[in-house]
Amino acid sequence: KKKGMTATETTNAIGLDTHKSAELISSLNELLSNYQVYYMNVRGFHWNIKGDKFFELHVKFEELYNDLELKIDEVAERILMLGGTPLHTFGDYMEISSIAPAKNVSEARAAVQSILDGFKTLLLKQRSLLELSDNADDEGTNSLMSDYVREQEKLIWMYSAFMKD
Repeated sequence: KKKGMTATETTNAIGLDTHKSAELISSLNELLSNYQVYYMNVRGFHWNIKGDKFFELHVKFEELYNDLELKIDEVAERILMLGGTPLHTFGDYMEISSIAPAKNVSEARAAVQSILDGFKTLLLKQRSLLELSDNADDEGTNSLMSDYVREQEKLIWMYSAFMKD
């Protein structure tokens, strides 16, 4: 704490350092942007999938985009808890996201490969947030990211098994 400052001047509403929280908010908004683009990609795969794996993948993609929708909401709410404002325009998402839009993908292997690539991007960003949140003593963000990493590592294993001949 700086000399002459009270705890309320250096911490946010949930007791975390405001400067460290600002860095977390920025990283969480980047993650949110990636989740939003990824969500739309998976939604498109669900709608456009064709071929002999249609019934299997149509259901799996719906399960995935429903889960992504929940994570999007959790990340946005975490940003609010830290005192920030979640990005909420597609212009912002497209400017910040590392995940590119996947347009008109209807072939099973291409869709699943895109899902695997997206998960890898999300995992790298979430692992970076694990370190940031640990340094900020932010157990809430740390726990959320840890849960996401654990779940997504399993999904990568499962989708990767689909790609094996």
